[in-house]
Amino acid sequence: QVHLVESGGALVQPGGALRLSCSVSGTIFSLYTRGWYRQAPGKERELVAGITSNCSTNYGYSVKSRFAISRDNGKNTVYLQMNSMKPEDTAVYYCNIRRTWGSPVISWGQGTQVTVSS
Repeated sequence: QVHLVESGGALVQPGGALRLSCSVSGTIFSLYTRGWYRQAPGKERELVAGITSNCSTNYGYSVKSRFAISRDNGKNTVYLQMNSMKPEDTAVYYCNIRRTWGSPVISWGQGTQVTVSS
C-alpha cells in the first residue's frame, strides 16, 4: 500500500504564507503525478494544484498566482507554497498520487488542517 504523509498545516493570519509537504515511500513514485486537493466544511473536495513527473503544473482557479506546487524527486516529496492566504483557503488539504493525469488515484494522504484567521 502506498503511504503518503502530509505535514505543515497550521493556523495563519490573512495575507500570510505557509508551506505544506507530502512525502511518499518508494523511489518509483518520483515518476508519478502528484496533486494537492482541499475540502472545506460543507463543500466538495477541489483541486488546488498538480504536478507531473516532468514538472508540468496546473492550478485551481482560486489559487492561481498565489500558490505554487513543486517537487523534489530525490526526496519523493511534493510541496505546496501558499502565499497571500485568505480566509477562504481554510480547509483540510490532502495530497494524492497517480500514474498520470486521468489515471485513477492510487492513494490519498490523511489530510492536514489549514486555517486562515486573524
